[in-house]
This record gives sequence, structure tokens and C-alpha cells, in this order.
Amino acid sequence: MQTSNRLFDDLAKVASGAASTLAGVKQELDALVRQRVERFLADLDLINREEFEVVKATAANARAAQEALETRVAELEARLAAAGSSNSLESNVDSADKAI
Repeated sequence: MQTSNRLFDDLAKVASGAASTLAGVKQELDALVRQRVERFLADLDLINREEFEVVKATAANARAAQEALETRVAELEARLAAAGSSNSLESNVDSADKAI
């Protein structure tokens, strides 16, 4: 009876050792896969989410500034056109006065 108990104890130790070895292999495999995936993603030259959000905000600010400048240019062109037409009216009046 002692022999069979000892045999079961030995089998339990072997099974326990195999399980811990398999757990170690799993951890190593996980680390290796993670390392390969990270290397692959680094080779793709991708940016992270934070960098993307910064660039997105910068682009939105640039777009808003561009729209403001377009509005300002349109206003200045309208003023210039109005000033040009009033100058031509004044010159027409001056020409008419000189003709009389």
C-alpha cells in the first residue's frame, strides 16, 4: 500500500512540475508574441491616439483661422470696392466741374 501511495505522490509531483513548466512556457510565448506585434506596429510607423488628437485639434484651429481670414479678406475687398467706386464718383464730379 505504501508503494502505490508513493507512486501517486510521484505522479502528482510530475504533473505539478509539468503544469508549472507549461505555465512558464505560456508566459514566454505571450511575451514573444507581444514583442513581435509591438515590433510590427513600430515598423508601420503608426502614431498613438494622443498624437492623433493633437494633430486633429491643430487642424481644426488652422481651419477656423483660415475661415476667419477668408471673411476678413472678403470684407476688405468689399471696402476697397466701395472706396474705389466713391473715388471714381468724386473724380467724375471733379471732371464735370472742370468742364463747366
